[in-house]
Amino acid sequence: MQETDVTKRFLVLFDELGHCTEIEQKQKIKKMNRLIDEMDKKELRFTFTLEYFETIDKMIEEKKLTFDNAILLMKHIGYWIALINMTVYGFFTSSLCKRIQEMIIIEEKLKEGKNESLLVDLCECYLLINDVKSSELLSICVPCLMKVALRKEDSKDIQEEVEMALISINNINEYKFIEKELFLSNVTEIFQNYQEHRNLTRLAYQSAWQFLVFRLWCHGNLRDVIVNELHFAREATRELEELIECVDWKRKEDEMSKEEAKAASIAKRWLATLAFFFQSFILMNEEFILLICRIVEVFRVAKDNCREICNRCIDSVIYAAGNRAMKVEYLLKSGAVDIILKEMQHQTFNANMGYNYCLFFYFVLRRLKEEEKEEIVKVKRNAARMETFGKMEEEGYEDCIIGLLLLNAEEMIRDGYLITNVEDLFVRP
Repeated sequence: MQETDVTKRFLVLFDELGHCTEIEQKQKIKKMNRLIDEMDKKELRFTFTLEYFETIDKMIEEKKLTFDNAILLMKHIGYWIALINMTVYGFFTSSLCKRIQEMIIIEEKLKEGKNESLLVDLCECYLLINDVKSSELLSICVPCLMKVALRKEDSKDIQEEVEMALISINNINEYKFIEKELFLSNVTEIFQNYQEHRNLTRLAYQSAWQFLVFRLWCHGNLRDVIVNELHFAREATRELEELIECVDWKRKEDEMSKEEAKAASIAKRWLATLAFFFQSFILMNEEFILLICRIVEVFRVAKDNCREICNRCIDSVIYAAGNRAMKVEYLLKSGAVDIILKEMQHQTFNANMGYNYCLFFYFVLRRLKEEEKEEIVKVKRNAARMETFGKMEEEGYEDCIIGLLLLNAEEMIRDGYLITNVEDLFVRP
């Protein structure tokens, strides 16, 4: 990628840091942070390379950049890449990363004179930009930042500190094992405080939920807590509903205000969390009916101008359809079946999207064929079957499937994944 105007202005300011006073450095870093907010993913990857982080470390070593100012810059880099859900790989192997790791361990071991504020800054920098592999460092960072996240003072500054702590913790890879004792009671208290006092930003609350849901990989026994005790579906439903109201969906994403773009970004993060949950874990209750309704509503308001959000909605309802705990009646009542049928009629999508739509109906049709012993369940299943096939016939489902297969049959039935028999897509009532 070639240097853009934004990256050029950023790097010019960066080159000037080594020739400034501490106060002047701070002023320039504030300008640099505003430029970071303007960068897209390609520009961020172009800028924040291994060489860039090595240069920061060298400037700190040579006392050309104060560590406090380096932290100010690093935290904003991490915050922004976490917000837009991307990774920059240069930091992982850099001397700067090693420096921060060593400082965290040294600061934690201090018996007297421990600088709690510095330790928080170090942990946030480390988690925001890094793929943490050390269980020792996680055992330090998680309790340190949970302590910050539990602060309840009602001020903008405290809310920003809490948000930074929670988005940092949330950046821990979902496959990383963390002892429940380090987070569960704290996260539960955070949720209870929010539900009573609304004392978190939307991004902070979403980050706390995503962190907890992602822990399910290693702690599957959290499912009942998440679904039935903490009411994950109810909370996600309300948050999506409020986020919908924060955005003028008639505008494209690059035309939105900064506040609207952030709300749209948080909505994407919720949808990613929901897709993860639906795909991986079998436990639901009737609160999920309203949640699927809300996902469908997000799709409908965003469909003209925000394709990425729409695709995430589609992913969520497909994974929901594949979840054995999700009833076909939920998908019907929510409108999920309707939006997939409508999407299948569009001729502009690619074969991969067509495959996903077929996957949705493969799940639905397979569920409708399942036999149930209880008579009352049979009656409900038959009603759902008739309603589903009525909609499919009305929207020309079979013609759409044939068109998709003609478009690229190999892509539609690929890798032997689930859809191995075309006839499974043409089940009759």
